[in-house]
Amino acid sequence: MKTMGLERLTLIEPRRFPDPESDALASGAVDLLGRARICATLDEALAGCVLAIGLSARPRELVGAVQPARAAAIEAMRHAASGEVALVFGTEMFGLTNEELARCQILAMIPANPEYSSLNLAAAVQVMCYELRLAAGSSEVPVAPQFPLASQDEIELLYRHAAHTLIGLRFLKPERPKRLLPRLRRLFARTRLEHEEVNILRGILASVDDLIERAKR
Repeated sequence: MKTMGLERLTLIEPRRFPDPESDALASGAVDLLGRARICATLDEALAGCVLAIGLSARPRELVGAVQPARAAAIEAMRHAASGEVALVFGTEMFGLTNEELARCQILAMIPANPEYSSLNLAAAVQVMCYELRLAAGSSEVPVAPQFPLASQDEIELLYRHAAHTLIGLRFLKPERPKRLLPRLRRLFARTRLEHEEVNILRGILASVDDLIERAKR
């Protein structure tokens, strides 16, 4: 929850709370766990909510709308503008009962392998928290560093240098070049080489040229 920016946790009839093992497993999110609200019943936990979304891997009869997790997260964000929205998860072993799901307006299902669709509780919570973060518009990631691209004349000089070195290696036969040189040019064009990358490649070619000259002597 904390990783995805969510902080309000409600626990219904926890076996032990607070609990040293839970604190250890919280790993940096003990503050979130310490602020958890404890309720005796699901009805108490849902009091005041404008929308409750229950999570289940199994299709159920007599439930409200059934939506994939992403659509349910979008619906949650839409309703959050007018009140509190609850995501309801069952126990690790048994999930939510039919009676518990009946108190939810939406049944959300995480699209998964239909032959093995069960997720453990922590994984299901993480997926839904991630979908909520996306639905809230928080999809920024660090921008990869940008380096100057090689100019056309730099790439042309690399192309000529590569051709010269390949001839020296006898890998390229000028009288029978076939399609090697056009393929090389296509490769250089497709890779969008950077200035420093061209320098590295030409340095490698220069070292090969030096070895060829030594071998000749």
